[in-house]
Amino acid sequence: MAERLHGLPPIVGPDTRLLILGSFPGVASLQRQQYYGHPQNHFWKILQALWPGHPVPGPASYAQRCAWLLAHGLGVWDVYASCERSGSLDSAIRNAEVNDFSALRAQCPQLQLIAHNGGESFRHAKAVRVALGVEHFPLMKLPSTSPANASWSLARKQEAWRAAMVQAGLL
Repeated sequence: MAERLHGLPPIVGPDTRLLILGSFPGVASLQRQQYYGHPQNHFWKILQALWPGHPVPGPASYAQRCAWLLAHGLGVWDVYASCERSGSLDSAIRNAEVNDFSALRAQCPQLQLIAHNGGESFRHAKAVRVALGVEHFPLMKLPSTSPANASWSLARKQEAWRAAMVQAGLL
């Protein structure tokens, strides 16, 4: 039996306009206690490409990267608070517990869009929208930034992510 794993706290603030929801942190992210901590994950590379004049602080400064996200109107969290899983693949997630989204809305009064980083997160899109009290929000499914999503090129992922930023009024 796989061990019970617990996720990371949300990175959100009063200026968060776009909430990016993953499914659950991978092994490297949990070990580092950092969202998108696997060096081959495209998350930080994609964001850097979208704001080339505002470089993402280096990998050793996670607190600065979190502040950078918030300064750009982005928030990050995961759909699952905890789960059982061996390895990092979403397909291995078992007995998942969904995060409590009901209190998050008050922390993000300017929230305009929720974008799901991959299919597993998107499976819960409607329930998340209801829990946040934002039933009228559009649902957006983005291609996963995970290295396991090799069917999408980095350039193709960037274009999809750019569309989300434009829709949220961040670009």
